[in-house]
Amino acid sequence: MEHKLDSLSTKGMESEFFAPLLAEVTGIYHSLGITDEPRITDNFERLWLPLALNLAQGSNALDRTLIQGVLGGQGTGKSTLCIVLKLILNHLGFSVAALSIDDLYLTYGARQALQEQDPRLIWRGPPGTHDVKLGLEVIELCLQTNNLDNTPDNTVDIALPRFDKSLHNGAGDRINPEVIPQPDILLFEGWFVGVKPIAERFFANPPAPIITPEDQQFAVDCNRRLGSYVPLWTKLDSLVVIDPEDYRLSQQWRKEAEHKMIARGKTGMSDEEIEHFVEYFWKALHPKLFIEPLTKTADLVVEIRSDHSLGQIYSNT
Repeated sequence: MEHKLDSLSTKGMESEFFAPLLAEVTGIYHSLGITDEPRITDNFERLWLPLALNLAQGSNALDRTLIQGVLGGQGTGKSTLCIVLKLILNHLGFSVAALSIDDLYLTYGARQALQEQDPRLIWRGPPGTHDVKLGLEVIELCLQTNNLDNTPDNTVDIALPRFDKSLHNGAGDRINPEVIPQPDILLFEGWFVGVKPIAERFFANPPAPIITPEDQQFAVDCNRRLGSYVPLWTKLDSLVVIDPEDYRLSQQWRKEAEHKMIARGKTGMSDEEIEHFVEYFWKALHPKLFIEPLTKTADLVVEIRSDHSLGQIYSNT
Protein backbone atom coordinates (compact mmCIF):
# COMPACT_ATOMS: atom_id res chain seq x y z
CA MET A 1 0.00 0.00 0.00
CA GLU A 2 3.00 2.28 0.50
CA HIS A 3 3.54 2.10 -3.25
CA LYS A 4 0.05 3.51 -3.88
CA LEU A 5 0.58 6.32 -1.38
CA ASP A 6 3.98 7.24 -2.81
CA SER A 7 2.73 7.02 -6.39
CA LEU A 8 -0.34 9.20 -5.82
CA SER A 9 1.64 11.67 -3.69
CA THR A 10 4.40 12.16 -6.26
CA LYS A 11 2.63 11.60 -9.59
CA GLY A 12 -0.91 12.80 -8.88
CA MET A 13 -3.10 12.47 -11.97
CA GLU A 14 -0.27 10.63 -13.75
CA SER A 15 -0.30 7.82 -11.20
CA GLU A 16 -1.60 4.47 -12.40
CA PHE A 17 -3.84 4.42 -9.31
CA PHE A 18 -5.50 7.79 -9.98
CA ALA A 19 -8.14 6.79 -12.54
CA PRO A 20 -9.32 3.59 -10.77
CA LEU A 21 -9.62 5.46 -7.48
CA LEU A 22 -11.55 8.31 -9.10
CA ALA A 23 -13.88 5.71 -10.64
CA GLU A 24 -14.58 4.23 -7.18
CA VAL A 25 -15.29 7.65 -5.71
CA THR A 26 -17.53 8.52 -8.65
CA GLY A 27 -19.50 5.34 -8.00
CA ILE A 28 -20.06 6.44 -4.39
CA TYR A 29 -21.31 9.81 -5.55
CA HIS A 30 -23.63 8.23 -8.11
CA SER A 31 -25.10 6.06 -5.34
CA LEU A 32 -25.94 9.31 -3.50
CA GLY A 33 -27.81 10.57 -6.56
CA ILE A 34 -25.10 13.05 -7.65
CA THR A 35 -24.01 12.67 -11.26
CA ASP A 36 -22.24 15.98 -11.97
CA GLU A 37 -19.02 14.47 -13.34
CA PRO A 38 -16.99 17.73 -13.63
CA ARG A 39 -17.83 18.62 -10.03
CA ILE A 40 -16.92 15.14 -8.79
CA THR A 41 -13.57 15.29 -10.59
CA ASP A 42 -12.88 18.81 -9.31
CA ASN A 43 -13.69 17.76 -5.72
CA PHE A 44 -11.48 14.70 -6.06
CA GLU A 45 -8.48 16.56 -7.47
CA ARG A 46 -8.66 19.66 -5.26
CA LEU A 47 -9.92 18.35 -1.94
CA TRP A 48 -10.62 14.66 -1.38
CA LEU A 49 -7.39 13.13 -2.67
CA PRO A 50 -4.97 15.78 -1.29
CA LEU A 51 -6.64 15.67 2.13
CA ALA A 52 -6.64 11.85 2.19
CA LEU A 53 -2.95 11.75 1.23
CA ASN A 54 -2.15 14.28 3.95
CA LEU A 55 -4.02 12.18 6.53
CA ALA A 56 -2.25 9.03 5.35
CA GLN A 57 1.16 10.64 5.73
CA GLY A 58 0.20 12.07 9.12
CA SER A 59 -1.01 8.67 10.30
CA ASN A 60 2.28 7.04 9.24
CA ALA A 61 4.12 9.43 11.54
CA LEU A 62 2.11 8.38 14.63
CA ASP A 63 1.94 5.26 16.80
CA ARG A 64 -1.68 5.91 17.73
CA THR A 65 -4.90 6.98 16.01
CA LEU A 66 -4.86 10.29 14.15
CA ILE A 67 -7.91 12.38 15.16
CA GLN A 68 -9.24 14.57 12.34
CA GLY A 69 -11.96 17.07 13.16
CA VAL A 70 -14.48 18.04 10.46
CA LEU A 71 -16.76 21.03 11.10
CA GLY A 72 -19.67 21.85 8.81
CA GLY A 73 -23.24 23.06 9.07
CA GLN A 74 -26.34 21.52 7.52
CA GLY A 75 -25.97 20.71 3.85
CA THR A 76 -22.27 21.54 3.62
CA GLY A 77 -21.29 17.96 2.75
CA LYS A 78 -19.30 17.00 5.84
CA SER A 79 -20.84 13.51 5.99
CA THR A 80 -20.13 12.93 2.29
CA LEU A 81 -16.55 14.14 2.80
CA CYS A 82 -16.08 11.56 5.54
CA ILE A 83 -17.53 8.79 3.35
CA VAL A 84 -15.17 9.64 0.48
CA LEU A 85 -12.13 10.05 2.74
CA LYS A 86 -12.84 6.64 4.26
CA LEU A 87 -13.02 5.04 0.80
CA ILE A 88 -9.75 6.60 -0.38
CA LEU A 89 -7.89 5.83 2.84
CA ASN A 90 -9.15 2.24 2.90
CA HIS A 91 -7.89 1.97 -0.68
CA LEU A 92 -4.48 3.11 0.59
CA GLY A 93 -4.51 0.48 3.33
CA PHE A 94 -5.56 2.59 6.32
CA SER A 95 -8.36 1.68 8.71
CA VAL A 96 -10.77 4.57 9.25
CA ALA A 97 -13.64 5.12 11.68
CA ALA A 98 -16.15 7.96 11.71
CA LEU A 99 -17.68 9.47 14.83
CA SER A 100 -20.32 12.20 14.68
CA ILE A 101 -21.06 14.65 17.48
CA ASP A 102 -24.62 13.34 16.99
CA ASP A 103 -23.47 9.91 18.18
CA LEU A 104 -22.71 11.47 21.56
CA TYR A 105 -26.25 12.63 22.27
CA LEU A 106 -27.55 11.91 25.74
CA THR A 107 -30.05 9.06 25.94
CA TYR A 108 -33.71 9.82 25.35
CA GLY A 109 -34.44 9.59 29.06
CA ALA A 110 -31.56 11.89 29.99
CA ARG A 111 -32.66 14.47 27.41
CA GLN A 112 -36.24 14.36 28.68
CA ALA A 113 -34.95 15.10 32.17
CA LEU A 114 -32.72 17.87 30.78
CA GLN A 115 -35.66 19.46 28.99
CA GLU A 116 -37.59 19.56 32.25
CA GLN A 117 -34.69 21.49 33.77
CA ASP A 118 -34.34 23.77 30.73
CA PRO A 119 -37.47 23.88 28.48
CA ARG A 120 -35.52 25.89 25.89
CA LEU A 121 -33.73 22.70 24.82
CA ILE A 122 -36.65 21.70 22.62
CA TRP A 123 -34.41 19.93 20.08
CA ARG A 124 -31.33 17.80 20.49
CA GLY A 125 -28.19 19.45 19.18
CA PRO A 126 -27.17 22.52 21.19
CA PRO A 127 -24.33 22.35 23.71
CA GLY A 128 -25.47 20.49 26.78
CA THR A 129 -27.35 17.73 24.94
CA HIS A 130 -24.27 15.50 24.50
CA ASP A 131 -22.34 13.08 26.70
CA VAL A 132 -18.92 14.73 26.54
CA LYS A 133 -17.45 12.23 29.00
CA LEU A 134 -18.39 9.37 26.67
CA GLY A 135 -16.70 11.13 23.75
CA LEU A 136 -13.53 11.63 25.76
CA GLU A 137 -13.47 7.97 26.78
CA VAL A 138 -13.71 6.86 23.13
CA ILE A 139 -11.02 9.23 21.91
CA GLU A 140 -8.70 8.40 24.81
CA LEU A 141 -8.87 4.74 23.76
CA CYS A 142 -7.96 5.75 20.21
CA LEU A 143 -5.01 7.73 21.50
CA GLN A 144 -3.43 4.78 23.30
CA THR A 145 -0.05 4.18 21.69
CA ASN A 146 1.60 1.05 20.31
CA ASN A 147 -1.69 -0.74 19.69
CA LEU A 148 -1.82 -0.48 15.93
CA ASP A 149 0.39 -3.45 15.00
CA ASN A 150 -2.64 -5.81 15.03
CA THR A 151 -0.95 -8.45 17.15
CA PRO A 152 -3.42 -10.32 19.38
CA ASP A 153 -1.92 -9.02 22.63
CA ASN A 154 -1.84 -5.46 21.41
CA THR A 155 -5.33 -5.07 19.96
CA VAL A 156 -7.68 -2.52 21.54
CA ASP A 157 -11.39 -2.79 20.81
CA ILE A 158 -13.29 0.47 20.77
CA ALA A 159 -17.05 0.76 21.25
CA LEU A 160 -18.11 3.62 18.97
CA PRO A 161 -21.37 5.17 20.23
CA ARG A 162 -24.23 5.14 17.75
CA PHE A 163 -27.50 7.10 17.76
CA ASP A 164 -30.76 6.32 15.93
CA LYS A 165 -32.63 9.56 15.17
CA SER A 166 -35.80 7.73 14.15
CA LEU A 167 -36.58 6.32 17.61
CA HIS A 168 -39.20 7.85 19.93
CA ASN A 169 -41.06 9.51 17.03
CA GLY A 170 -37.96 11.30 15.83
CA ALA A 171 -36.58 12.32 19.23
CA GLY A 172 -33.94 9.60 18.83
CA ASP A 173 -32.05 7.45 21.27
CA ARG A 174 -28.72 5.73 21.68
CA ILE A 175 -28.42 2.21 20.29
CA ASN A 176 -25.83 -0.54 20.67
CA PRO A 177 -22.32 0.71 19.95
CA GLU A 178 -20.27 -0.41 16.97
CA VAL A 179 -17.26 -2.34 18.27
CA ILE A 180 -14.15 -1.93 16.11
CA PRO A 181 -10.38 -2.40 16.46
CA GLN A 182 -8.41 0.77 17.12
CA PRO A 183 -8.40 2.61 13.76
CA ASP A 184 -5.48 4.33 12.09
CA ILE A 185 -7.61 7.45 11.61
CA LEU A 186 -10.74 8.73 13.36
CA LEU A 187 -12.89 11.29 11.53
CA PHE A 188 -14.78 13.28 14.19
CA GLU A 189 -17.44 15.41 12.50
CA GLY A 190 -20.23 17.70 13.54
CA TRP A 191 -21.84 21.11 13.26
CA PHE A 192 -19.80 22.62 16.09
CA VAL A 193 -16.76 20.35 16.39
CA GLY A 194 -13.86 22.56 17.43
CA VAL A 195 -16.04 25.55 18.36
CA LYS A 196 -14.93 27.30 21.55
CA PRO A 197 -16.63 29.80 23.88
CA ILE A 198 -16.38 33.47 23.01
CA ALA A 199 -16.38 36.61 25.17
CA GLU A 200 -19.88 37.48 26.42
CA ARG A 201 -19.52 41.05 25.16
CA PHE A 202 -20.27 39.71 21.66
CA PHE A 203 -23.86 39.07 22.77
CA ALA A 204 -24.50 42.71 23.59
CA ASN A 205 -25.38 43.45 19.95
CA PRO A 206 -25.71 40.02 18.32
CA PRO A 207 -26.82 39.24 14.74
CA ALA A 208 -30.36 38.11 13.90
CA PRO A 209 -32.17 35.89 14.74
CA ILE A 210 -30.81 36.58 18.24
CA ILE A 211 -33.23 39.43 18.83
CA THR A 212 -35.07 39.30 22.14
CA PRO A 213 -33.53 39.34 25.62
CA GLU A 214 -34.61 35.69 25.89
CA ASP A 215 -32.71 34.91 22.68
CA GLN A 216 -29.63 36.62 24.05
CA GLN A 217 -29.80 34.70 27.31
CA PHE A 218 -30.14 31.40 25.43
CA ALA A 219 -27.07 32.28 23.34
CA VAL A 220 -25.09 33.23 26.45
CA ASP A 221 -26.06 29.96 28.18
CA CYS A 222 -25.11 27.85 25.13
CA ASN A 223 -21.78 29.69 24.99
CA ARG A 224 -21.11 28.84 28.63
CA ARG A 225 -21.99 25.17 28.07
CA LEU A 226 -19.42 25.07 25.28
CA GLY A 227 -16.70 25.14 27.90
CA SER A 228 -17.28 21.50 28.78
CA TYR A 229 -16.57 20.50 25.14
CA VAL A 230 -13.13 22.11 24.95
CA PRO A 231 -11.38 19.00 26.40
CA LEU A 232 -12.76 17.09 23.39
CA TRP A 233 -11.44 19.64 20.92
CA THR A 234 -7.95 19.53 22.46
CA LYS A 235 -7.71 15.89 21.29
CA LEU A 236 -7.95 16.90 17.62
CA ASP A 237 -4.76 16.64 15.59
CA SER A 238 -6.22 19.01 13.01
CA LEU A 239 -9.50 20.64 12.03
CA VAL A 240 -11.16 21.08 8.65
CA VAL A 241 -13.87 23.76 8.44
CA ILE A 242 -16.38 23.48 5.59
CA ASP A 243 -17.54 27.06 5.17
CA PRO A 244 -20.46 28.06 2.90
CA GLU A 245 -20.04 31.42 1.17
CA ASP A 246 -23.14 32.56 3.08
CA TYR A 247 -24.14 30.76 6.28
CA ARG A 248 -27.83 31.29 5.42
CA LEU A 249 -27.44 28.79 2.58
CA SER A 250 -27.82 25.99 5.15
CA GLN A 251 -31.48 26.94 5.49
CA GLN A 252 -31.97 26.83 1.71
CA TRP A 253 -30.14 23.50 1.42
CA ARG A 254 -32.24 21.99 4.21
CA LYS A 255 -35.40 23.03 2.36
CA GLU A 256 -34.14 21.44 -0.85
CA ALA A 257 -33.37 18.20 1.00
CA GLU A 258 -36.80 18.12 2.64
CA HIS A 259 -38.52 18.80 -0.70
CA LYS A 260 -36.71 15.82 -2.23
CA MET A 261 -37.75 13.59 0.69
CA ILE A 262 -41.39 14.63 0.33
CA ALA A 263 -41.24 14.05 -3.44
CA ARG A 264 -40.11 10.47 -2.71
CA GLY A 265 -43.17 9.95 -0.52
CA LYS A 266 -41.42 10.39 2.82
CA THR A 267 -42.44 12.75 5.58
CA GLY A 268 -40.64 16.06 5.81
CA MET A 269 -40.85 19.48 7.39
CA SER A 270 -42.60 22.43 5.79
CA ASP A 271 -40.56 25.46 4.76
CA GLU A 272 -41.82 27.36 7.81
CA GLU A 273 -40.84 24.51 10.13
CA ILE A 274 -37.38 24.38 8.56
CA GLU A 275 -36.91 28.12 9.07
CA HIS A 276 -37.75 27.82 12.77
CA PHE A 277 -35.58 24.71 13.11
CA VAL A 278 -32.46 26.22 11.52
CA GLU A 279 -32.90 29.55 13.29
CA TYR A 280 -33.02 27.70 16.60
CA PHE A 281 -29.47 26.49 16.00
CA TRP A 282 -28.35 29.94 14.87
CA LYS A 283 -29.67 31.29 18.16
CA ALA A 284 -27.70 28.63 20.04
CA LEU A 285 -24.36 29.06 18.21
CA HIS A 286 -24.55 31.74 15.54
CA PRO A 287 -22.21 31.07 12.58
CA LYS A 288 -21.12 34.71 12.45
CA LEU A 289 -20.02 34.59 16.08
CA PHE A 290 -18.63 31.05 16.34
CA ILE A 291 -17.74 29.65 12.90
CA GLU A 292 -16.35 32.75 11.22
CA PRO A 293 -13.46 33.10 13.73
CA LEU A 294 -12.50 29.46 13.15
CA THR A 295 -11.94 30.15 9.45
CA LYS A 296 -8.94 32.24 10.58
CA THR A 297 -7.38 29.48 12.69
CA ALA A 298 -8.48 26.07 11.36
CA ASP A 299 -5.86 23.89 9.69
CA LEU A 300 -7.88 23.72 6.47
CA VAL A 301 -10.84 25.83 5.31
CA VAL A 302 -13.01 24.68 2.42
CA GLU A 303 -15.37 27.26 0.94
CA ILE A 304 -18.64 25.97 -0.55
CA ARG A 305 -20.56 27.96 -3.15
CA SER A 306 -24.35 28.16 -3.36
CA ASP A 307 -24.41 25.43 -6.05
CA HIS A 308 -22.39 23.13 -3.72
CA SER A 309 -19.25 23.48 -5.84
CA LEU A 310 -15.87 24.11 -4.23
CA GLY A 311 -14.67 27.66 -3.78
CA GLN A 312 -11.33 28.60 -2.29
CA ILE A 313 -9.42 26.02 -0.24
CA TYR A 314 -6.76 27.38 2.07
CA SER A 315 -4.65 26.43 5.06
CA ASN A 316 -3.90 28.51 8.15
CA THR A 317 -0.88 26.41 9.14
